Amino acid sequence: MNVLVCVKRVPATGSRITLTDDALHIDTKHLGFTISPHEECAVEEAVQLVEAHGGMSVVLTLGPEAAVEQLQAALAIGIERAILLESDPDDRDAVATADAIVDAVRAEEAAGTKFDVLLFGNESADSADYQVGIRVAHALGLPVVAGVKSLEARDGSLTARREIPGGAEVFDVPLPAVVTVKEGINLPRFASVPGRIKAKKKEIARRQPEASASMVETIRLRVPPEQQSEVQILGQGPDAAPAVVDLLERLGVVPR
Repeated sequence: MNVLVCVKRVPATGSRITLTDDALHIDTKHLGFTISPHEECAVEEAVQLVEAHGGMSVVLTLGPEAAVEQLQAALAIGIERAILLESDPDDRDAVATADAIVDAVRAEEAAGTKFDVLLFGNESADSADYQVGIRVAHALGLPVVAGVKSLEARDGSLTARREIPGGAEVFDVPLPAVVTVKEGINLPRFASVPGRIKAKKKEIARRQPEASASMVETIRLRVPPEQQSEVQILGQGPDAAPAVVDLLERLGVVPR
């Protein structure tokens, strides 16, 4: 079973986001980067599928040279090959991103590698488009199931389960297929030190996707207001106990 997992380089969750002076881009000078939690689970799922059924796993991302860091993180936990589509993601919307991935998949097929499963995160942590995996499936003429929380591979098919209010939907789809997974489908493993060392030595294939004009024009970005919080220090040591009891009584947690 050959599995392709697609990830996106995004600002680290919890980072303080600031904008450039023209409010058209995120100022990345002091940001750390990672991949989305959904995509972390997609990478883990790819490793588990190959461990259980054999075959090969490949990770792909579209981004700048710095995105090699995210590819190496996937290689460190067991992904075998990595492909970087060198491009500025700010210049590509969901349509252009999907087109670049489709071209890469077809190039792999022309070189002799056919993928049985294409895995995506359900949505990215920055733009949350919910589109790329579905657009890739449509362009390749493959069945797709989105929002999956459980995945089981059998001979020639996948059983995918996703949660809905009051229950679940279960799909049995033939291979090859596209699946977008949600956080919680598994528990991603931590990369070992030997794994990280080996990942840095692995060659990363680089390709230049064709230029594609974005269909979306950015007028400006806006950072939502931060939620304010207050901290009240009631005291230190045993002397704070009466103040704590008084506060709990005022909140109604304990009776007066």
